[in-house]
Amino acid sequence: MQLALFALLLGNFATGLAVMAPASMITVLSKDLSVSIREAGFLVTAGAIMLCIGSPVMAWVTTRIDRRRLLSVVMLITAICHGLSALAPNFWTLLAARVAMLAAAAVYTPQAANAVALLVPVEKRASSISFIFLGWSLAVAVGLPALNLGTQYIGWREMHAACAAITAAAAVMNYVSLRPGLLGEPLSLQSWLEVGRNKLMLLLLAITTLQTSGQFALLTYLDPLTRMRTGGGAELIALMFSLFGICGFIGNVIAARLAGKIGPLKTSVIFMCSLLVGIVFWALDSALLATIFASVAFWGLGFAAFNALQQARLVAAGPHLSSATVALNTSALYVGQAIGSALGGLLFARGLYSGIGYLSTAFVLAALILILPTRGRT
Repeated sequence: MQLALFALLLGNFATGLAVMAPASMITVLSKDLSVSIREAGFLVTAGAIMLCIGSPVMAWVTTRIDRRRLLSVVMLITAICHGLSALAPNFWTLLAARVAMLAAAAVYTPQAANAVALLVPVEKRASSISFIFLGWSLAVAVGLPALNLGTQYIGWREMHAACAAITAAAAVMNYVSLRPGLLGEPLSLQSWLEVGRNKLMLLLLAITTLQTSGQFALLTYLDPLTRMRTGGGAELIALMFSLFGICGFIGNVIAARLAGKIGPLKTSVIFMCSLLVGIVFWALDSALLATIFASVAFWGLGFAAFNALQQARLVAAGPHLSSATVALNTSALYVGQAIGSALGGLLFARGLYSGIGYLSTAFVLAALILILPTRGRT
């Protein structure tokens, strides 16, 4: 059982790298491919659009496929697309490879969470889902700074090749460790209609969209914004991403333990508040490294932990609908990424750099307020 959970964690790590890689490469990609920062940011926006459409659609299409086979094949396709990205001769070819990659990767995280619901007893679901989401935290803690430094000193093509190798390893581990016959509740039109009539589920999905919009308005352009604010180079950016990711990892570990003791609702409020504090610190527009690092630390603590808790709350709200709700939550994450990266890019292109912090704060604050009506429902 534990090996299977580690395999799902590794798959989420690989998926996290696939989704967030452009944020760590954006400055170098802009220079090497002769496009603007905003155009390079479109790699995040276009990928997010594909992910938000692909997640629920693929959940429906693949509902009767064994999870071991499905998750392994998804990882294999993602690895192949990383390889194609490494060979891309221009921006548009890279964009096409990325869209194809994320069409496959859209399946992984929601179906991994669904697999956990099939593997572990009810009382361990929240902590187990938080555990496999450590893969996303590790992608930020280890993956993003490594990709950032590697892109600066080795090259973005080589970093895509490294991601291909990691993702291929995840494909093998998923196939070897997951037991065959993992099939969830078949999804039908009635399943989606039932979700649409559930006010709690709709509130949770709206919260996911709002907080992700706020985070990715800033996260997508964090590299160039930090360079402009501080005058720092690659080492500072890598250190900042490392702090962000390490705090994300710590936050997820704490969340996994707290969720079993005080419940996912109270735990999610704690980590949403941490996230908001971090975004507000950034919006202060200070060039002091202490303020920037405090911002990144508080933000990182809530980054991955809150998303894992949202998944756990959705599963608890309707275990028989977990394939649908977790897919929709993942889709909501990517809707938020598309909205945030697009709005952040618009402000960046117009030179309204401080406005990005204010925009992020408004989105995250709205998400926190929306948590209040969900009290007492899970």
